[in-house]
Amino acid sequence: MTSATPRLASGINYTLQAGASTVVVASLAAALRSYEVGGTALTETWGDADIPAGGGGILLAPWPNRVADGRWSLHGKEQRLDITEPSKGNASHGLLRNTGYQAIDVAPARIVLEAEIFPQHGYPFHLVHRATYQLTEQQLTVTQELSNLSDDAAPFALGAHPYLKISDVPTEDLTLTLLAAEMFESDDRSIPTGKVPVTGQRDLRKGQRIGDVQFDTAFTGLAMVGDRHEHVLSAPDGRKVTLWADASFAYAHVYVSTIYPGVDKAVAIEPMTAPANALNSGEGLRWLDAGASFSAEWGILPGLG
Repeated sequence: MTSATPRLASGINYTLQAGASTVVVASLAAALRSYEVGGTALTETWGDADIPAGGGGILLAPWPNRVADGRWSLHGKEQRLDITEPSKGNASHGLLRNTGYQAIDVAPARIVLEAEIFPQHGYPFHLVHRATYQLTEQQLTVTQELSNLSDDAAPFALGAHPYLKISDVPTEDLTLTLLAAEMFESDDRSIPTGKVPVTGQRDLRKGQRIGDVQFDTAFTGLAMVGDRHEHVLSAPDGRKVTLWADASFAYAHVYVSTIYPGVDKAVAIEPMTAPANALNSGEGLRWLDAGASFSAEWGILPGLG
């Protein structure tokens, strides 16, 4: 059955089990702390005394990535969000990164957690973000649902920040395949300045070795594989791990980190319903009517042979 740890730096941690597969979910930011299959780790993790390194595994609402200067306009009135990325002067990764979610349904291979976003300066809306983690022997599925408790329609986007790996292979030796035709160029504050076609090493459709590239880049123009998007990390021996996402996640941000603790390189593959600065650009931004809900799914599919 699902087990829960005492409170750690990342809150209560819940362990899900299905056959040889194990997932740990932290209550802080409803973060995916780890996913292992038969002892092979498929995600980066962090220590008991730590919070998620580099945003590892956290869920993002009511926007992913960044808002330039923490400022945007709502019906002609300027809104000012807290600056949570001081080095670049941005509001980053939504309003729940430092929030502990409450578990509202716990089962051996499934957990549902939720947290409220209360009206505040810079975002005057009342929302509930609910996350469902469902583990089977085949894969992990994550459902993110946002409900609007406000009297007015609220602008939003959703995202997630998992770092993928295959534990016995250095991440720099893995190849990333991402079926994107376009990417966003950005300024030195990581704010998009425009979309361009992918070219050269920025074209991931035929795969690029992680050790040969450096990205902190959002991609779009994603081709569908059946009814979903698939972003694949593959090892030289043919094993792979796939991050899939439904059609709502029309953007994928790739971040190759050289500062993730304990490894030379780590790669985050972030499904997003909108890119950075969507509250200003409107790119991918959705509006959720009063009393309405929105949900979208993504997941991780092992291919370990």
